[in-house]
Amino acid sequence: MKVFTRFAVTAPAVVLFLVISGCGPKSRLPAIKPDIISEYTLHDTDDPAIWVNPDDPAESIVFGTDKESDGAVYAFDLNGKVIEEMTLRQMKRPNNVDVEYGVPLNDSVRTDIIAFTERERQVFRVFSVPDMKPLDGGGFPVFQDATEPDHRLPMGIALYASPKDSSVYVIVGRKSGPLEGYLHQYQLVPRSGELQADFVRAFGSFSGTKEVEAIAVDDELGYVYYSDEGECIRKYHAEPDMGDAELACFGGEYFLEDIEGIAIAAYPGKEGYILVSNQQLGEFNIFKRGDNTFVKAVNLSTRETDGCEVVTKSLGPQFPNGLFVAMNDEKNFYYYDLSRILDVE
Repeated sequence: MKVFTRFAVTAPAVVLFLVISGCGPKSRLPAIKPDIISEYTLHDTDDPAIWVNPDDPAESIVFGTDKESDGAVYAFDLNGKVIEEMTLRQMKRPNNVDVEYGVPLNDSVRTDIIAFTERERQVFRVFSVPDMKPLDGGGFPVFQDATEPDHRLPMGIALYASPKDSSVYVIVGRKSGPLEGYLHQYQLVPRSGELQADFVRAFGSFSGTKEVEAIAVDDELGYVYYSDEGECIRKYHAEPDMGDAELACFGGEYFLEDIEGIAIAAYPGKEGYILVSNQQLGEFNIFKRGDNTFVKAVNLSTRETDGCEVVTKSLGPQFPNGLFVAMNDEKNFYYYDLSRILDVE
């Protein structure tokens, strides 16, 4: 018999679960079915990112990692169909993925990018979007000062474009690591039409239990959030010169067991929400973007969600109120019009 020691708190009442081996917990909230279910990947889905096409938002792309030694970063259209010519195959256990816009390659050329961790090669990768050209010389090594093997394995990744000076940073987490300095931050700098990654700092606390995988950055407000899976959601300044002090460790009491994927729904006037996967319960907890107070939980009918992502812009008639994408543990991704989750139009 397995008994979970962390209990879920869901509005309006506390729900206690006793989990018998072979019988997982079930959400008691009404299930919201996806609008679109993507085609299947070959192995093990993990994390999505959404690239908004500036010329035609209805032609935007969902990227999703397939986490295996013979893995891939899949490209899907808004109908969930694989776009083979934009899919990156033969990657060595790609884990998490993120998107950034208008990254300079020189004084006159800018490009949108995706970045993802390639765990077995102990690097993170950077490719241009939408032409999917490598900009990293084969990959940027990470955690080179680590002495323990697991401390060198990159997992989570998030991109940050500084509103202060437009610098673009990559924040990377790992499979396991020290209690302090768990995350590493790198600045992407133009170099002969490609990029180089300059180490900036090590920061971030770790409880020492489970792992840190999900990372998300609020570019406008300058905060980085990450899931210390067995403890809380941790919050820091994303701007390196703002210091390394922890700003908050919140939300742990609202999760059954693992705290997983994070997505930030940003609206004008610093309004918005932080959506976080309550993995074993199959729910997502929603917190206010500003003060991080709990708002509500929703059941999106996914199984064992790792990563998730959101955009609040209209993506055309199919997703007029924005798009939320969640990894589902059946080798696919679930798409939702954002209004069905946040009640916004």
